[in-house]
Amino acid sequence: MNFQEQFHTAFIAENRWKLYINGLGVTLTVAFFAGLLGILLGTVLALMKLSESEKGKFNIWNFLATAYVDIIRGTPSVLQLLIMWFIIMASSRNPVFVAVLSFGLNSAAYVSEIVRAGILAVGKGQMEAGRSLGLSKGMTMTYVILPQAVKNIIPPMGNEFITLLKETAIVGYVSMTDLTRAANKVSAATYEPFMPLIGAAVIYFIIIKVLTLALAALERRLRKSDLR
Repeated sequence: MNFQEQFHTAFIAENRWKLYINGLGVTLTVAFFAGLLGILLGTVLALMKLSESEKGKFNIWNFLATAYVDIIRGTPSVLQLLIMWFIIMASSRNPVFVAVLSFGLNSAAYVSEIVRAGILAVGKGQMEAGRSLGLSKGMTMTYVILPQAVKNIIPPMGNEFITLLKETAIVGYVSMTDLTRAANKVSAATYEPFMPLIGAAVIYFIIIKVLTLALAALERRLRKSDLR
């Protein structure tokens, strides 16, 4: 078949374009909610890792957060997804929820390191200044340290979301039809893998390119505010 016939077979015939649209919706849904979960849990983990212990005393919060990050970062995300689906959440009948939970917990480990590095990049004098004004440690962290750390956190956080978006391509392992699995289904039905797979790759590229441009624009805006 020529290019036009392949395109028609892969996207137009039998309304196969709907399969790509539905698959894209699943991909974006999982990535979005997993990203939110990763940010929330990752911030908590970062604060746990930054918690100080008295000299010579064991800090349970730091230990738990460090252990969690080490375990998650030391195992493949596809293996975590399979464990979540077949063992931890075996009774669940909602694959989207399981995927969001699995990817969110995975992303949290990486987000925690991003947030921790962003906080540590803020000068130590900021904490001392807040405490000297009568603020508690928690209030200083909330109203002084974290707002300044956001500028250091946002760019790598955007890169983490892009990585998360691409990692969701493995949800086909738990019987979910995301964009990648939609392309595979069309390939199997038409016996023509080139056009469906290239089409899915182009869709991924466009989405990630838009996110990259938006992230670059945000970084430029943040740099301008630093020069004021």
